[in-house]
Amino acid sequence: MKSLFVFLGGLLIAATVMAQEVAPDVLVKTVTNEVLDIVRKDKEIQSGNTKKAIELVETKLLGHFNFTRMTQLALARDWRVASPAQQKILTDEFHSLLVRTYSKALTEYKNQTIDFKPFSMKAGETDVRVRTEIKQSGAGKNIELDYYLEKSGAAWKVYDIEVGGISLVTNYRDSFAAEVRNNGIDGLIKSLQAKNKSGEATSVKK
Repeated sequence: MKSLFVFLGGLLIAATVMAQEVAPDVLVKTVTNEVLDIVRKDKEIQSGNTKKAIELVETKLLGHFNFTRMTQLALARDWRVASPAQQKILTDEFHSLLVRTYSKALTEYKNQTIDFKPFSMKAGETDVRVRTEIKQSGAGKNIELDYYLEKSGAAWKVYDIEVGGISLVTNYRDSFAAEVRNNGIDGLIKSLQAKNKSGEATSVKK
Protein backbone atom coordinates (compact mmCIF):
# COMPACT_ATOMS: atom_id res chain seq x y z
CA MET A 1 0.00 0.00 0.00
CA LYS A 2 2.12 2.83 -1.32
CA SER A 3 2.54 6.17 0.43
CA LEU A 4 0.84 5.08 3.65
CA PHE A 5 3.80 5.60 5.88
CA VAL A 6 4.78 9.06 4.75
CA PHE A 7 2.48 10.34 7.42
CA LEU A 8 4.04 8.09 10.02
CA GLY A 9 6.99 10.37 9.57
CA GLY A 10 4.71 13.08 10.88
CA LEU A 11 6.21 12.59 14.30
CA LEU A 12 9.66 13.43 13.08
CA ILE A 13 10.51 16.94 14.26
CA ALA A 14 10.90 17.70 17.95
CA ALA A 15 13.23 20.66 18.15
CA THR A 16 10.55 23.25 18.83
CA VAL A 17 8.58 21.21 21.36
CA MET A 18 11.08 19.11 23.31
CA ALA A 19 11.46 21.60 26.16
CA GLN A 20 7.81 21.76 27.09
CA GLU A 21 4.83 19.51 27.57
CA VAL A 22 2.67 19.48 24.46
CA ALA A 23 -0.77 17.91 24.10
CA PRO A 24 -0.59 14.73 22.00
CA ASP A 25 -2.86 15.99 19.25
CA VAL A 26 -0.91 19.24 18.99
CA LEU A 27 2.34 17.28 18.81
CA VAL A 28 1.07 15.06 16.00
CA LYS A 29 -0.32 17.97 14.02
CA THR A 30 2.67 20.26 14.45
CA VAL A 31 5.38 17.82 13.53
CA THR A 32 3.34 16.20 10.76
CA ASN A 33 2.96 19.53 9.04
CA GLU A 34 6.62 20.35 9.58
CA VAL A 35 7.94 17.11 8.12
CA LEU A 36 5.63 17.25 5.12
CA ASP A 37 6.87 20.76 4.43
CA ILE A 38 10.45 19.43 4.44
CA VAL A 39 9.58 16.59 2.08
CA ARG A 40 7.70 18.89 -0.31
CA LYS A 41 10.80 21.05 -0.65
CA ASP A 42 13.35 18.23 -0.88
CA LYS A 43 13.57 16.99 -4.46
CA GLU A 44 16.12 14.31 -3.56
CA ILE A 45 13.75 12.59 -1.14
CA GLN A 46 10.91 12.88 -3.64
CA SER A 47 13.09 11.30 -6.33
CA GLY A 48 13.77 8.26 -4.15
CA ASN A 49 16.88 9.12 -2.13
CA THR A 50 16.28 6.64 0.69
CA LYS A 51 19.58 7.43 2.39
CA LYS A 52 18.59 11.06 2.81
CA ALA A 53 15.14 10.03 4.01
CA ILE A 54 16.72 7.72 6.61
CA GLU A 55 18.92 10.57 7.81
CA LEU A 56 15.83 12.74 8.21
CA VAL A 57 14.03 10.04 10.19
CA GLU A 58 17.02 9.24 12.40
CA THR A 59 17.59 12.90 13.17
CA LYS A 60 14.01 13.91 13.85
CA LEU A 61 11.92 10.91 14.90
CA LEU A 62 13.59 8.90 17.65
CA GLY A 63 12.55 11.01 20.61
CA HIS A 64 8.86 10.55 19.85
CA PHE A 65 8.63 6.75 19.66
CA ASN A 66 8.83 4.17 22.43
CA PHE A 67 10.58 1.43 20.48
CA THR A 68 10.93 -0.83 23.51
CA ARG A 69 7.19 -0.99 24.04
CA MET A 70 6.59 -1.36 20.31
CA THR A 71 8.89 -4.38 20.29
CA GLN A 72 7.18 -5.82 23.37
CA LEU A 73 3.80 -5.53 21.67
CA ALA A 74 5.10 -7.11 18.48
CA LEU A 75 6.62 -10.08 20.31
CA ALA A 76 3.76 -10.50 22.81
CA ARG A 77 4.53 -13.36 25.23
CA ASP A 78 7.76 -14.22 23.39
CA TRP A 79 9.25 -11.00 24.79
CA ARG A 80 9.46 -12.68 28.21
CA VAL A 81 11.35 -15.62 26.70
CA ALA A 82 14.15 -13.37 25.49
CA SER A 83 17.09 -12.52 27.74
CA PRO A 84 17.80 -8.84 28.49
CA ALA A 85 20.61 -8.91 25.92
CA GLN A 86 18.31 -10.43 23.30
CA GLN A 87 15.59 -7.89 24.11
CA LYS A 88 18.06 -5.08 23.47
CA ILE A 89 19.08 -6.52 20.11
CA LEU A 90 15.46 -7.17 19.12
CA THR A 91 14.50 -3.59 20.00
CA ASP A 92 17.40 -2.18 17.99
CA GLU A 93 16.63 -4.34 14.94
CA PHE A 94 12.88 -3.66 15.05
CA HIS A 95 13.65 0.03 15.38
CA SER A 96 15.85 -0.17 12.27
CA LEU A 97 13.14 -2.01 10.34
CA LEU A 98 10.49 0.58 11.22
CA VAL A 99 12.80 3.49 10.41
CA ARG A 100 13.55 1.95 7.02
CA THR A 101 9.81 1.53 6.39
CA TYR A 102 9.10 5.17 7.29
CA SER A 103 12.00 6.34 5.16
CA LYS A 104 10.84 4.40 2.11
CA ALA A 105 7.41 5.94 2.50
CA LEU A 106 8.84 9.46 2.53
CA THR A 107 10.30 8.85 -0.92
CA GLU A 108 6.80 7.87 -2.16
CA TYR A 109 5.11 11.08 -1.02
CA LYS A 110 2.84 12.38 -3.80
CA ASN A 111 1.21 15.48 -2.32
CA GLN A 112 -1.39 13.72 -0.20
CA THR A 113 -2.97 15.84 2.52
CA ILE A 114 -4.03 14.90 6.03
CA ASP A 115 -7.16 15.65 8.00
CA PHE A 116 -6.80 15.85 11.78
CA LYS A 117 -9.90 14.54 13.52
CA PRO A 118 -11.46 16.15 16.63
CA PHE A 119 -9.58 15.13 19.77
CA SER A 120 -10.60 15.03 23.42
CA MET A 121 -8.72 13.83 26.48
CA LYS A 122 -9.80 13.37 30.08
CA ALA A 123 -7.87 15.04 32.88
CA GLY A 124 -5.01 12.83 33.99
CA GLU A 125 -5.29 10.48 31.01
CA THR A 126 -1.95 8.97 30.00
CA ASP A 127 -2.90 6.71 27.08
CA VAL A 128 -4.66 8.25 24.07
CA ARG A 129 -5.46 7.87 20.40
CA VAL A 130 -5.01 10.71 17.91
CA ARG A 131 -7.10 10.10 14.80
CA THR A 132 -6.18 11.35 11.34
CA GLU A 133 -7.11 10.59 7.76
CA ILE A 134 -4.93 10.64 4.65
CA LYS A 135 -6.66 12.35 1.74
CA GLN A 136 -5.52 10.74 -1.50
CA SER A 137 -5.35 12.72 -4.70
CA GLY A 138 -7.59 11.77 -7.60
CA ALA A 139 -9.74 8.70 -7.13
CA GLY A 140 -7.59 7.12 -4.43
CA LYS A 141 -9.36 5.90 -1.33
CA ASN A 142 -8.81 7.89 1.85
CA ILE A 143 -6.94 6.05 4.59
CA GLU A 144 -7.57 6.24 8.32
CA LEU A 145 -4.33 6.66 10.26
CA ASP A 146 -4.43 6.64 14.06
CA TYR A 147 -1.57 7.22 16.49
CA TYR A 148 -1.52 5.63 19.96
CA LEU A 149 0.51 7.60 22.46
CA GLU A 150 1.36 7.20 26.13
CA LYS A 151 2.70 9.82 28.50
CA SER A 152 6.27 9.29 29.63
CA GLY A 153 7.26 11.93 32.16
CA ALA A 154 6.33 15.25 30.57
CA ALA A 155 6.42 13.89 27.02
CA TRP A 156 4.05 11.87 24.86
CA LYS A 157 5.49 8.93 22.91
CA VAL A 158 3.97 6.81 20.16
CA TYR A 159 3.78 3.09 20.89
CA ASP A 160 1.54 1.95 18.02
CA ILE A 161 -0.02 3.16 14.79
CA GLU A 162 -3.13 1.86 13.05
CA VAL A 163 -3.49 2.09 9.28
CA GLY A 164 -7.03 1.42 8.12
CA GLY A 165 -7.76 -0.23 11.47
CA ILE A 166 -4.71 -2.50 11.29
CA SER A 167 -1.99 -2.13 13.91
CA LEU A 168 1.45 -1.53 12.45
CA VAL A 169 3.11 -3.16 15.48
CA THR A 170 0.89 -6.21 15.92
CA ASN A 171 0.94 -6.69 12.15
CA TYR A 172 4.33 -8.29 12.79
CA ARG A 173 3.13 -10.51 15.64
CA ASP A 174 2.21 -13.64 13.67
CA SER A 175 5.41 -13.68 11.64
CA PHE A 176 7.53 -13.04 14.72
CA ALA A 177 5.77 -15.81 16.66
CA ALA A 178 6.23 -18.26 13.78
CA GLU A 179 9.93 -17.43 13.56
CA VAL A 180 10.37 -17.95 17.30
CA ARG A 181 8.50 -21.28 17.19
CA ASN A 182 10.66 -22.53 14.34
CA ASN A 183 14.06 -21.04 15.14
CA GLY A 184 13.92 -19.51 18.61
CA ILE A 185 14.69 -15.94 19.66
CA ASP A 186 18.09 -16.08 17.99
CA GLY A 187 16.40 -17.09 14.75
CA LEU A 188 14.14 -14.04 14.91
CA ILE A 189 17.14 -11.83 15.58
CA LYS A 190 18.93 -13.25 12.54
CA SER A 191 15.82 -12.77 10.41
CA LEU A 192 15.50 -9.11 11.40
CA GLN A 193 19.21 -8.52 10.87
CA ALA A 194 18.97 -10.03 7.39
CA LYS A 195 16.01 -7.82 6.48
CA ASN A 196 17.78 -4.72 7.69
CA LYS A 197 21.00 -5.65 5.90
CA SER A 198 19.12 -6.22 2.64
CA GLY A 199 17.28 -2.92 3.00
CA GLU A 200 13.89 -4.62 3.06
CA ALA A 201 10.97 -2.44 4.09
CA THR A 202 7.58 -3.87 4.89
CA SER A 203 4.06 -2.49 4.91
CA VAL A 204 0.80 -3.15 6.65
CA LYS A 205 -1.26 -5.85 4.96
CA LYS A 206 -4.40 -4.79 3.17
